Amino acid sequence: MHTFSAPDGTVLACHVSGDGTPLICLPGGPMRAFAYFGDLGGLAAAGHRVVGMDLRGTGASGAPADPASYRCDRLVDDVEALRVHLGLDRMRLLGHSAGAELATLYTARYPKRVRELMLVTPATRAVGARVTAEDRLETARLRQDEEWFPTAYEALKAITEDRATDADWEAVAPFTHGRWDAAARAHRAAGAEQRNREAAAVYDAEGAFTPAATRDALAAFEGRTLLLAAEFDVAAPPRAVVASAEAFPRAETVVLPGAGHFPWHDDPDGFTRAVTTFLGRPDTTTGGVPRLP
Repeated sequence: MHTFSAPDGTVLACHVSGDGTPLICLPGGPMRAFAYFGDLGGLAAAGHRVVGMDLRGTGASGAPADPASYRCDRLVDDVEALRVHLGLDRMRLLGHSAGAELATLYTARYPKRVRELMLVTPATRAVGARVTAEDRLETARLRQDEEWFPTAYEALKAITEDRATDADWEAVAPFTHGRWDAAARAHRAAGAEQRNREAAAVYDAEGAFTPAATRDALAAFEGRTLLLAAEFDVAAPPRAVVASAEAFPRAETVVLPGAGHFPWHDDPDGFTRAVTTFLGRPDTTTGGVPRLP
């Protein structure tokens, strides 16, 4: 573990594994510790130097004096502090879920500091791409043969209609993974301790996202973007992820079949292959939506 200081003096931590060119990884949650990434599908073993950041107030990072600094746009300063700490001129940047919004805002503010941008099952508020209730429900119906589907689907409908109870949020848990097995249950159970709820409540506070300004700023980004979607992901349905790709000048989208919101957990080989293929193809962009075998 490495520590470094944010501009406001908050002590932040990052975790490093593997060798080679650094790949900076920003967790989602929002505000969940990097620990939930595990080994990110074996990226370090595949030849990538994974640098996982604990955002302020999570994991081994300190809590700030000002809780308002948990807001997503203000966390951009912490990512920049990590880049400076590592001595990188340009970096490879990966963000998952809500962390993809942070990666997007960083890229919009510092377009010359990012070489490749990878957004994994991304939240899309930063660029203003809309996820509809039908996007979520249509994706969910792909699982209709699962034994847990009827209860989970009714709970998802309640959530999309803004009438959900705590029980409904718990009932939709099987939709978060491509396979709702013991490993998936354990991964979900660990989330409560890994997430800073106070920080999460501030992350998307008013003013955090200005989509039109962000899209305008992204026009200056000359690097390549990979948007990695997952076939079964109701949190970031593939249709919405594909639509959000329009905000990035040089973007390609890959959909991992059979995976949910945590694709490195559901399909580590497919996830690692998608990231490695993208990073190993510096001069190629595509406009299509390939599906990995």
